[in-house]
Amino acid sequence: MAIKEVKKVVTGSRAVDGAGVKLVRVLGHNDVEDFDPFLMFDAFDSVNPEDYIKGFPWHPHRGIETITYLINGNIEHGDSLGNKGSILDGCCQWMTAGSGIMHQEMPKASDRMLGAQLWLNMPKEFKMAEPKYCDITDGMVPTVVEGDNTIKVISGNYKDKTSSVYGDYVKMTYLDVQMKNNSEWEFNVNPEDTVFIYIVEGEGFFGSLNTKYKSKRAVLFSEGDIFKAKTEDSEIRFFLYAAKPLKEPIAWGGPIVMNTKEELNHAFSELRDGTFIKHK
Repeated sequence: MAIKEVKKVVTGSRAVDGAGVKLVRVLGHNDVEDFDPFLMFDAFDSVNPEDYIKGFPWHPHRGIETITYLINGNIEHGDSLGNKGSILDGCCQWMTAGSGIMHQEMPKASDRMLGAQLWLNMPKEFKMAEPKYCDITDGMVPTVVEGDNTIKVISGNYKDKTSSVYGDYVKMTYLDVQMKNNSEWEFNVNPEDTVFIYIVEGEGFFGSLNTKYKSKRAVLFSEGDIFKAKTEDSEIRFFLYAAKPLKEPIAWGGPIVMNTKEELNHAFSELRDGTFIKHK
């Protein structure tokens, strides 16, 4: 049994996306090799609605899955499959773009918008799979309380608590972990998985070294099968992600991620001529 040590720390950069949404793009094009199969990670944290209410109007996706999770906030959404609704406090939207989907996400003013959107790559043999949408409400998320630690299972399994969604194409563990001060937590992971966390709030220590890591950054871990975290005088909240890397070529253009430049060009050609959407 080997403890996973910190391999890389990424803080990302402030960005504006959609129709004018201010966010932090923590992971992007420059990180795909290290974080495979995770492509992009956007973090939202604002108490000013002007930062986000312009939203993300109708736009396409192909070849990926997008997972949006809110600790606090309200995002109205709709897609070309006919789904519509709201992502609220503690809720998650898991969207499989597959062969192609159009959707929009329009945040509404709230006391605080706090959450993240993750892009998960799809294996080449499934990139043109049928699009699918899954709405994970707060009540569908198992919660495990272990002393000073609270673990919400957004995706995967923890202590025999299994989420309603695990991923049809890439099996992903997604945990929302809260630790009080002066506490410890360990989690056994598949040594083949890429594992990283995003520290939402607070600060803590990871692995076997006595190095403190503060909030608003992603931390990637080395090989090993034991993830270890501890706190001292501060509480911490972080998201943990784990999935097996695909180790496939990536051709990425805006909202579309394929394996070759030719596939990417074909997707944009279909967008132009109106044949992008395959589902009825």
